[in-house]
Amino acid sequence: MSHRDAYVAKMKLQLDELNAKMTELEAQARVSRAEARDKYQAEMSKLALKSKEAGVKLDQMMAAGEDTWEAMVAEMEKVRDAFSSSFNYFKSQF
Repeated sequence: MSHRDAYVAKMKLQLDELNAKMTELEAQARVSRAEARDKYQAEMSKLALKSKEAGVKLDQMMAAGEDTWEAMVAEMEKVRDAFSSSFNYFKSQF
């Protein structure tokens, strides 16, 4: 496995883990009170957008040529870190 393939696999695994944790939190929110549930749903929508952005960036990175690969790695890490930070903030609020 090349360095590039290993990196893509690692990044995909990290995003999949965050998405799985999002699903767990969503299940917990279903049993919350109505007002907390409304706040939760608004924040979950924001988090879902971050997840989608990370998925799009991962797809772009996988399609990148060797000439743009290093730049895409830096961008992917920024998007992943933003998603992870948003997730951790969200989790701390509920």
